[in-house]
Amino acid sequence: MADKIRLGLIGASVSGTWSARSHLPALRPSTDVELTAVCTTRAESAEAARRAWDARLAFDDYRKMIASPEIDAVAVVVRVPSHYAPTKAALEAGKHVYCEWPLGRTTAEAVELSALAKARGLVTAVGLQARVNPALLYMKEQIEAGFVGEVMAVRVGLIRAGVLSRPSHRTWQRDAALGANTLTIANGHTVDAMRFVTGDFRRLSAVVATQAKQWLDTGTNTLLDVTSPDNVLLSGRLANGAVASVHVGAIPFAGSGYRMEIYGRDGTLFAEGEDSPQLSEVSLVGAQRGNQRTPMPAPQRLTFAAPATPSGEAFNVGQMYTLFARAIRDGKSGQPTFETAVELHRLIDAIREASDNNHEVTCP
Repeated sequence: MADKIRLGLIGASVSGTWSARSHLPALRPSTDVELTAVCTTRAESAEAARRAWDARLAFDDYRKMIASPEIDAVAVVVRVPSHYAPTKAALEAGKHVYCEWPLGRTTAEAVELSALAKARGLVTAVGLQARVNPALLYMKEQIEAGFVGEVMAVRVGLIRAGVLSRPSHRTWQRDAALGANTLTIANGHTVDAMRFVTGDFRRLSAVVATQAKQWLDTGTNTLLDVTSPDNVLLSGRLANGAVASVHVGAIPFAGSGYRMEIYGRDGTLFAEGEDSPQLSEVSLVGAQRGNQRTPMPAPQRLTFAAPATPSGEAFNVGQMYTLFARAIRDGKSGQPTFETAVELHRLIDAIREASDNNHEVTCP
């Protein structure tokens, strides 16, 4: 294997997309991963992305890129309905894969991909980047070290503005069947951050609602019918016995951002950010037994990304690439894997069941 892991990225672009805002800026300063190839659906855009991000190779067919002997690993950074096919092809070609979340449009797709990776002995990563946010890593450490003592209650919220309109290139997300909506993405990341820090739900009740039943397509100035949910409410008990509540919502205006509160017998921890913890910086504050709240910055040892990695959306992606490369080299997995994704897919299925049938469910 070369000095760096040689990566081919499917879904590259020059600007505007998730890959251009996060993956590609994170890869540029990486000391562990080389952006060897980029792939789009057109030769012209692939070549433009190659030049913009200093890749060596450009492809307009992911099958050709995956077949290249110059590629060790593949990143799949395309729309959710298109995750399955290139991920499966890469695994079948013996390539390690970092796929964005959700892993598949359905749980069945995710289960199949996870099983295939395991059978081939390949390293995987899934884009649940909140699990590598330094503040949440430190929060998890502090809970395990007994800072709050017995965890008694957890409250989590993520409220984002902008539910009433979308630009034309994002209106496809209005169809719940395509798998990219508030339940799967915003709620998926937020609930996964909680379960990473505190442990999973044992039982839960849920309301999954579509409050805004039409979106304004700002490109065509037309109203479009929506089936995708925009508000998710959860309540239940965690495996450790704590009670927990979660509200993830897309609302019209002035969203309040992200907050996770953990209340224990001996102390309290608060994590706050402007947006979901996989996207933005998070600050951690703690208090114990009557003491004042004190900022608790994450120690430097929990920063894995290369020093020049940009802050914001690219930072946690850079954290992921470092851990992904380490896992390929030494087999020590510190990143969320396809198995992690399957667990979350099944939890989201349980949330749907609880909401659809209006009863409490036992979590998988």
